[in-house]
Amino acid sequence: MSRPAKVLLLGALFAAAALATACGTQRISVPTSDPALHEGAVLFNQRCSGCHTLSYAATHGSAQNVRTAQFNNGPNFDIRCERPVARVLYAIQNGGFSGVVMPQNVVVGQQAIDVAEFVARYSGTKAPKIPGVVQCSQTPVGTVAEALAPSTTTPTGPSSQSLIGRSRAKKKSKP
Repeated sequence: MSRPAKVLLLGALFAAAALATACGTQRISVPTSDPALHEGAVLFNQRCSGCHTLSYAATHGSAQNVRTAQFNNGPNFDIRCERPVARVLYAIQNGGFSGVVMPQNVVVGQQAIDVAEFVARYSGTKAPKIPGVVQCSQTPVGTVAEALAPSTTTPTGPSSQSLIGRSRAKKKSKP
């Protein structure tokens, strides 16, 4: 075989190999026009893809079948709605809601906020429509600022301090 034919054949083989490895790959589909959400998707892909599924971040870590699930398979966020954003930030900071498998503070600071806002915005997009259940798209996303702001509501009933004071007074009055 002549040298040009070998070079052409090898080039064709490399091109075919490159195309074959690219088949089925998925890319992050959050637009770069919103840098914080895009950065949240990139971080989710890097730090959470082993255990969670969320197609907008191109991750597939959740079990496809509950009968074959492994201990470290996390929720499928394409199906599961995670709103408001304060709930997601709590899970990031505390190792999920059970604290068993997910590491605490897998991302911190502004990165944690970016991931929390990304998950809150894009989770639940493929959830089935169930009569009587509010769709994820109709649940407010909220903001981290709202979650961190002090409560402005006043309690309608007695405060916990006044209840503690009453219980102590009752104990002292007993003979």
